Amino acid sequence: MTASPKRRSVRRYAIIAIVAAGIVFLAGFLWIVLGPGPTDFAGRDRVALADYHGADPTGVPAELAKASVVQRGEYLARAADCGACHSAPGRPAYSGGLAFVLPFGTLYATNITPDKETGIGDYSDAEFLSALRKGVRRDGARLYPAMPFVDYSMMTDADALAIKAYLFSVQPVRAPARTNTLVFPFNQRPLMGVWALLFDRDKRFEPHSQRSAQWNRGAYLVETMAHCGECHTPRNLFQALDNRAKFAGAVQAGWRAYNITSDAESGIGDWSGPELANYLAIGHADKHGSAAGPMG
Repeated sequence: MTASPKRRSVRRYAIIAIVAAGIVFLAGFLWIVLGPGPTDFAGRDRVALADYHGADPTGVPAELAKASVVQRGEYLARAADCGACHSAPGRPAYSGGLAFVLPFGTLYATNITPDKETGIGDYSDAEFLSALRKGVRRDGARLYPAMPFVDYSMMTDADALAIKAYLFSVQPVRAPARTNTLVFPFNQRPLMGVWALLFDRDKRFEPHSQRSAQWNRGAYLVETMAHCGECHTPRNLFQALDNRAKFAGAVQAGWRAYNITSDAESGIGDWSGPELANYLAIGHADKHGSAAGPMG
């Protein structure tokens, strides 16, 4: 027996509805995954660092250019804010243990002192670069993006290895990693490989040829080293940064990371240079308030 015209019509509409839903899902997925990169808002004039003819935006300030690699690494480790995440109250610097309380469980920062058993003392240069820029540990396990390897992926080899040299100069601390308490499926590290494939471009910093040397230096510090967007940019459905709302503000660890766009009313558009410098240096700017929470 053949289906009645009414049944054929219902089946046809059901197929159309399923196909339409699939198209909408695919469009939404691509909208998220193919979002803009960190500096796409500035135009398409990016060039490889080797082809950039302005002042080198990477590395340390001029006064440290001739310093030892460890001294340069100390400056860069501070710029990259390594200690803020890998140091916990009451514990030695860089020995880990700081808790990151997330909606789906708690992550604990790891020990990045040069202890060979519980830290990074056995990491080769290549293994350190892989962990820093690809989110892959020495044992091959995937790191969670609480480690901002997507941002650090833009770091130059020289800067990354200077940080490694500094970390290897600090006192080794035996501090085994605390066990994360993430719920399923977030406790499945291999899934982070899929996440990285979608959202980690693993490309070094590319200056914008039509922007000033000062702008490019700022971009390297903000996007790569200090990774400001990790707190101040909202996240998409997959917990990657939504650069369509870049620096518009977000909630982090129960605290509001405010809008740091150039909007004069809700952002920092009316802040003077000295006010911003004071806020970043001492956590306070007259007329604007004081830093608190993670920013503090």
